[in-house]
Amino acid sequence: MHANEVQTVEFALYIAWYVTEMHAAGNPFFQQLLADKTFYIVPSINPDSRDFFIHGPNTQHSSRTGRKPLDNDRDGLVDEDDFDDLNGDGHITQMRRKSDYGRFISDPADPRRLIPAPEGQQGMYELLGYEGLDNDGDGLVNEDGVGGYDPNRDWGWNWQPNYVQSGAYKYPFSLPENRAVADFIMAHPNIAAGQSFHNYGGMILRGPGAQDDEENFRPADIAVYDALGKKAELLIPGYRYIVTYKDLYSVYGGEFDWMHSARGIFAMSNELWMANYYFQRTGQHPNDYTSVQNEQYVFDQFLLFGDGFVEWTPYEHPQYGAIEIGGFKKNYGRLHPGFLMESDAHRNASFVIYHAYHTPKLEVAEIAVKDLGAGLSEVTAVIRNHRIIPTHSALDVAHKIEVPDVATLSGGTVVAGMIVNDRDFGITTEQKRDAANIQIPNIPGNGIVTVRWLVKGNGKYTVIVNSKKGGIAAKTS
Repeated sequence: MHANEVQTVEFALYIAWYVTEMHAAGNPFFQQLLADKTFYIVPSINPDSRDFFIHGPNTQHSSRTGRKPLDNDRDGLVDEDDFDDLNGDGHITQMRRKSDYGRFISDPADPRRLIPAPEGQQGMYELLGYEGLDNDGDGLVNEDGVGGYDPNRDWGWNWQPNYVQSGAYKYPFSLPENRAVADFIMAHPNIAAGQSFHNYGGMILRGPGAQDDEENFRPADIAVYDALGKKAELLIPGYRYIVTYKDLYSVYGGEFDWMHSARGIFAMSNELWMANYYFQRTGQHPNDYTSVQNEQYVFDQFLLFGDGFVEWTPYEHPQYGAIEIGGFKKNYGRLHPGFLMESDAHRNASFVIYHAYHTPKLEVAEIAVKDLGAGLSEVTAVIRNHRIIPTHSALDVAHKIEVPDVATLSGGTVVAGMIVNDRDFGITTEQKRDAANIQIPNIPGNGIVTVRWLVKGNGKYTVIVNSKKGGIAAKTS
């Protein structure tokens, strides 16, 4: 989704590789999994910006947007004042300048690092921001780069204009990349679960992205998310399962809100990598930016041997005069150091696989035939869902997002069809029309639905259940 979050592509590809590799090796779990489930893996929906992040000069945070030209500073020009790689090293790092009025000094423990001057001590440096020039002569630096919109604020659910939700761009699905993914999902109603990868923070997010969408998360659906989220916390130590708007920040027009509320898909987002992993902590890191920054320097010094940092070097800036350029490289901080990627990729993949495994798996568990006399038979079928996720979310049922599941009887002439509400007491709800094809609003997770037909004849009967998200199951008496 966000092009500077480059390891997300590697994690998606890891899933594709691992699932197929294990299937080819004859692993019974994966052979059954791929017999039951279909994976649709989209490695990147922002490939041009990803390519630019890798090959062009960037900060850790730039090239998050796409490459569509945009007038961010509203001066009638587009993309006229982007970052400038002043020292030509392929990274956009910081500019600092010695100043009697600066607030910072070099850290005595690590002179690469700037820290606030202690009380009573005069500062030596001021920070001037990321490398750049005032290219358009408006007195600002780096204020109009390429893009400037956010692909994860463009989705067609609770979309808000840019003055409410920064990065929203023009209108819902104004970005062709998002529209392509949405069209694919609309054309594939079998999609029952979705996950997207982002960074950073070590989080498993669920919706709602905004408080005013809380009503779309019904208790039955939250119970499913909670079961998945708690398993994620076990499989990926240190990651937290949280609600986006409550525990992170509000997001309008986000992808997983559209999946959940518009399509009834159980969708989550993995925020990859976190400061805990610098020194293999699994407990939560203190919410202390200074501590995290300090660990970045220590990790770079002793585990990366300085490879993550551009040393401060003098530069004569046309506007600022004598400055120094240096700081962390674009691929350090938000992204996994290479030697720590595979373990996190595997753990995140294991959760995606768990999520996929628990999409609906249906079975016609029982067919009971009872002779009623006078050439009539009563055929009762029990349909079981063996997984956590139901065939329809509670929101889906309430708003009829997807067509109902259908249980069909063949092998005789159907006189009446019904859903059995209580088999012991014979309480049923008859379907007056098209009795051979009983419409079932939902087959709950780890639950059953019982259906019944009155049929002329005493032959063999076949029951077929057809569910958009649960697939097809059949049994013959």
